[in-house]
Amino acid sequence: MLPGSVIPIYSSSQLSYPLGVNQMTTRTAETSPLVRARVAGLLYLLLVLLGIFAILYGPTALIVSGDAITTAENLMASESLFRLSIVSALLSQIVGIGVTLALYQLLKHVDKNMGLLMVIFGLLGMPITMLTELTHFAALQLLSGAGYLTIFTTEQLQALAFLFLDLHGYGLTIAAIFWGLWLFPLGYLVFKSGFLPKILGALLIIGCFGYLIDSFGLFLFPDYNLNLALYTGWSEVIFTLWLVIKGVNTEQWEKRALASA
Repeated sequence: MLPGSVIPIYSSSQLSYPLGVNQMTTRTAETSPLVRARVAGLLYLLLVLLGIFAILYGPTALIVSGDAITTAENLMASESLFRLSIVSALLSQIVGIGVTLALYQLLKHVDKNMGLLMVIFGLLGMPITMLTELTHFAALQLLSGAGYLTIFTTEQLQALAFLFLDLHGYGLTIAAIFWGLWLFPLGYLVFKSGFLPKILGALLIIGCFGYLIDSFGLFLFPDYNLNLALYTGWSEVIFTLWLVIKGVNTEQWEKRALASA
């Protein structure tokens, strides 16, 4: 600033802006798209990490396929780890509510109806996943040595516990139908958004069919073992990392927001 210069002071009533600029400034201040994207991404990342521990690491380290006796021994020897996997599964679904709502806030300006469909599919899978954890609690209860279980032999209790562990997998297979269905509207919204790369949307839609093929394949064919979701599920990881690291194209997001206002 030059020496002796005077800073003019204006009241807000004396200032005028083009309508679009004023709306955009207000909207950006109130609902920053980068903040929305990164909040959604961080929550999604937490969901992924909790899910990996709950579904893959915890049970995989303890459950021996086809061996009820060894599995029962592992559960009793590492009960805390098994219980931690249950808690992780429950927490992941609570976090999932936040993920669903955060992504809706980020993408609703693209297509509100598809956004609502995404929310419906996303929320439907959560109670199924949480209730499925009852089978893990049942397995622990059967191996707890409670007095009322003395009517059963040790081998019977181990077999029943293994049955409940097996049912847990089928419960997650049902939940995975909705994990897949929610990826279709999510992928569509990302693809059409203009503020996120189209390739991310395409990958999420492919991820949808990975879950669906696996779920129905397992119920239709007892020997089904393709596990496509193990590969197509990477679409969610890539999408999550993009939100956290890159965020969204703010200018394009604001144009979408103004157009849908």
